[in-house]
Amino acid sequence: MDGINKYNEFVALHKPQLESSSIPMHFWPALYRKLAADTFDAGEALQLMLIDYDEDEEQNPAEDDDSPNPVFALGVARDQGIRASDPQAIYLVDHAWTFRLNSARQQLQQYPHLAERLSAITGVDLELEDRIDKILRRLWKYCHAYSIGSAGLSDEERQPIWYVMDEVGSAVNHSDDPNFRLVPLLYLNTQTTYSVLFPIRDCEAGEQVTRDMVEYVAKEAPQRTALLLPWRDADLTGESFLQVEPRADYFTSGHIAETYPKENTDPLPSRSRCDPLKVYAEYEVVRQHLTSPEFLLVSDEQEADVLWLTHHFKTFEELADQSPGKFINQFPFEYVITIKDLLSIVGRRAAKEHHNGLTLDTYPDWLPTTYNLSTELREFAAYYQTRAAKGLDNHWIIKPWNLARGLDTYITDNIRQIVRLPATGPKIAQKYIERPVLFRREELAGRIKFDIRYVILLKSVKPLKAYVHRKFFLRFANHPFSLDNFDDYEKHYTVMNYQEEAQLHHVKCEDFVALWREQYPENDWPMLEQQICSMLYDVLKCASQADPPCGLAPCAQSRALYAADIMLRWTDDEERVMRPQLLEINWTPDCKRACDYYPDFFNDIFRLLFLDEENDESFRLLRPDKDE
Repeated sequence: MDGINKYNEFVALHKPQLESSSIPMHFWPALYRKLAADTFDAGEALQLMLIDYDEDEEQNPAEDDDSPNPVFALGVARDQGIRASDPQAIYLVDHAWTFRLNSARQQLQQYPHLAERLSAITGVDLELEDRIDKILRRLWKYCHAYSIGSAGLSDEERQPIWYVMDEVGSAVNHSDDPNFRLVPLLYLNTQTTYSVLFPIRDCEAGEQVTRDMVEYVAKEAPQRTALLLPWRDADLTGESFLQVEPRADYFTSGHIAETYPKENTDPLPSRSRCDPLKVYAEYEVVRQHLTSPEFLLVSDEQEADVLWLTHHFKTFEELADQSPGKFINQFPFEYVITIKDLLSIVGRRAAKEHHNGLTLDTYPDWLPTTYNLSTELREFAAYYQTRAAKGLDNHWIIKPWNLARGLDTYITDNIRQIVRLPATGPKIAQKYIERPVLFRREELAGRIKFDIRYVILLKSVKPLKAYVHRKFFLRFANHPFSLDNFDDYEKHYTVMNYQEEAQLHHVKCEDFVALWREQYPENDWPMLEQQICSMLYDVLKCASQADPPCGLAPCAQSRALYAADIMLRWTDDEERVMRPQLLEINWTPDCKRACDYYPDFFNDIFRLLFLDEENDESFRLLRPDKDE
C-alpha cells in the first residue's frame, strides 16, 4: 500500500478522534507520519526549563505538597518561533505512567524507577522516606484521565484510566490565554495512547508553552475557579455554600421519561380468592425462594398478577389503563431516593435550616453533608475552605451517582484531587464519617468499621405506608480503623463481596445485638433502632411530599423493596452520643444472604406486599413518632 493510501486509511480510522479533539486538519499528515514512525521531535523546537524558587518563597512546590506552582516550564527554543499555520508544528507526547487509582501506590512501591521518574516530574526529593505519599499528594497537577467505552465491558473494565505525561507534557502549564492545546489520542494501529501538542497561535522564541487545563469550561462559568484549584489558588471562604433545591427539570435530566397514573391511585386492596397469585420474577433469588403456596411462578408476563422486575419500568400510566389489577415492584420516580445526588436533595427537605453556624454541621443530622460536584462545585469548595479555616476535619468520600460496590469511589482530604475526580463522570462529595462507631473483632484484636442494611418495604406513597424487615444485615471491614491509608480498601470499606481474596465476616443480627450489649452497654440498641426507623420514615416522607418528578408518585399497583445502608457516628469527642447516618438507598438489592439466613424471607415479604398479611414478628411499621 502506498503512502497516500496509508494516510487515507489513517484518517478514516482516526477521523472521529481528530474531529472531536478539534485537531486542525493541516496537522493531520505530519501527525500520521510521526505516529507511524514513533517520532518524538518536540526537543527540536521546545526546551524544558526548571523554575527557580527561593528556598523561603511562599508555596515553593519543592517544599509544599499543596502548592499550585509548577516545578518546570516548557519554552519555545526555535529562534524563528513556532507558527500555528506550520503543518509540522504538532508534537507527540509520551505517557510516563498509566494507572488506575486503586493501584497507584502499589505500582510506585513495586517499581523504583517509576517512582524516581515521578519524583522528578513532581519535584519530590528522592531521599525522602515518604516520597510516595508526596507524589500521590502532588499528582493532581499532572494526571489526566480517559475511559474505555467499548460495548460488552463490565463496570470494572470501564473504570477510568489515569495517566501522567512525560517530562515535556507535564511541563506545559496553565494559562487562561493559552498558546497551545494538548489532547489525548489513541493510535488505533498499535492501541497506544499518546498526547498531541500543537499551537493555536503564533509563538515567539523564549515564550512559555501554555494550555487551558479546563478548556471545556467557559471563562465566566462559576465552577471554573474551583476546577482550577490544582493549578491556581483561590480563596472562596467568602462565598456562599448554601444549597438550594433545583428545579423540576433537574430531576428528569438524564432519565428516560416515565408516566404515572393521575387518578385512582389508592393502593389495590388485598385479593380475596382461593387461586394463588401468579408471579413473573426476573430475579433468580425470588424464583428459588418464593415457595409459599399462595404464589405461583409463571414465565409469561401477560398472565402474571405480580411483576417482579430487575429492569427499570417506566410506563405506569399505561399499566394502570391496560392491566389495572396487576402489581409491579416499582414506584414511579423512585430514583429520587435510589440515586445518590437526588437522595441528598430529598433528605434536605427534612431540615429547617442548612447548617449550624458554629460547627458547620449540615441538617438533617442523619444525612452526611453532600455536594453535587457537577452543579455545586463552587459551593463545595467554599464549604471545604470554610471548614479548613475553622480547623475542622475535611475528609470526604467521592462517589459516582449511579455505581455501586465502591467502584470509582475515593476517600481524601485533598481538594485538588476532589475537584479533578468529576472528570471521569458525575460524582458527589459526601463528608466522610471521621468518628464512626466501631465494632470489636476479637480475631483481629482491633475495632473495625461496620454498616447496617435495613430492608424497606414500601406499600403506599399517599398515604405513606412502609415497613422495615426486623432482620437487619451487617457488613464489616477486615482491618482495624484509623483515619489514614485511604487506599486500604479493607480498612475503610465494608462491601467485601466483590473483592478477590477478601474475607466475608458473617454475624446474624440477633448475635450482633448480644455482642453490642457487651461492647456498648451504655448505648441501648432498641433506642438506636428507633432512631433508624424514624430516620427512614422521614426520608420516605420527604420523597413523597413533593409532586413528581421531584418525588415519588402514588400508584395503586406499586409495591417496592429497597435496602438502606446505614452507619453510626459519634456526635461528641467523649464518644457518648451516637447518631445513625443514611449513606444510600439501593434499588434491587442482593437478597441472597437474606434468603440463606431466613428461608421464608421472600414468602413473608410477598404476603405483606401483595396479600396485606402484617406479620409483626418479621416487619416493623415505620411511624412518624417514637412509638413502636
